[in-house]
Amino acid sequence: MDIRRTAERNLREAATAWGIEPHFAEKDYALGWLLWGISRHRTLSEHLIFKGGTCIKKCFHELHRLSEDLDFTLAGESILAPGPLSKAFAEIGERIQDRAALTFPEGSRKFKLHRKPRGRLFCRAHIGYLGPLSSRGRAAQRIKVDLTADERMVLAPVAARVHHPCFDAPKEGITVRSYGFAEAFGEKIVALAERAMPRDLYDVTNLFRSAEPRPDRSVLRDVIAQKCAYRNMAFPTLAHVEKSRDDFERKWSAMLRRQMPDAPPMEPFWSALPGLFRWLEGAAAAAAPPALAKSGAEEIVSARTWRLPMSGRKRFHLNSVRFAASNHLCVDLLYQDAVRRIEPYSLRRTEAGPLFCMHTTLAQRDAAATGRTAFRARR
Repeated sequence: MDIRRTAERNLREAATAWGIEPHFAEKDYALGWLLWGISRHRTLSEHLIFKGGTCIKKCFHELHRLSEDLDFTLAGESILAPGPLSKAFAEIGERIQDRAALTFPEGSRKFKLHRKPRGRLFCRAHIGYLGPLSSRGRAAQRIKVDLTADERMVLAPVAARVHHPCFDAPKEGITVRSYGFAEAFGEKIVALAERAMPRDLYDVTNLFRSAEPRPDRSVLRDVIAQKCAYRNMAFPTLAHVEKSRDDFERKWSAMLRRQMPDAPPMEPFWSALPGLFRWLEGAAAAAAPPALAKSGAEEIVSARTWRLPMSGRKRFHLNSVRFAASNHLCVDLLYQDAVRRIEPYSLRRTEAGPLFCMHTTLAQRDAAATGRTAFRARR
């Protein structure tokens, strides 16, 4: 089997299914393999603790947006020197090249050390790679890797399984040391108050809407409080975040449209913030809308269960339904020369095969598989 040709075909199909540019699918592929390399390295696996939005997406929750970098907290500063880091990532690159359709050219790794105001070290690395889509006469693509000792870890790290759904995924899987879900969620809320970045608003709202994995409130508050104390900032409030609304609106579409099929409207995400902060302050969370009962012959399709044997274009339309359901959007379907608006809540697969059931206010079974889609915010 020509692994590079197979990888190119699989990545192009994945890009079509996700509705993204192929090079973003390739970067996601490289991120997963780089995590595998770090998890297998004798030194980095002990010192690096995975965190941030990529950690949440890869280890805990389907965020419906792609990530482009890796963030780690360090268990100690001893490895923070360009020489040892360059050697470690060179070893990782050589190991990955033996397993995947990726190469890591010599000279494409850059490391820059900084000392934070609190005196702790921080390193920003750029790891160059060439994949099956980027190797044809192009310069190496880069993955940004942030390594910091300047962080307050509140909870013990966990061994987290990395979601890496590629044709050549290691049979043994990928397990990394990472923040626990409560710590990762808490740090996202702190980031939401500390900087006006659309991805933080999108992630925090997405996580809060998904009531099932919501962490214990007292634990989450303690995580937030300790991290804020370390940063010398007040506990986040709605009033504080609202001061940056203009910045969120200005950056929203431009920053998110490169990470997902379409940037959803900001307003539904912004309007969820009062409920989040009321819940943090002790109020009961709003009840989730009643879900359609799931029969024993159905499974809800998510990125972690997606195994529908169909073309990338048809998978794109089904993914559009999943994306709309998660982001509280309606979908306009062109079906039999008429536009029909549906309000999807979930995408489900039956035991009969590659068919699906959509829980919607209006649906035609074949529409999402064959029609064009356009997103609109729910009213």
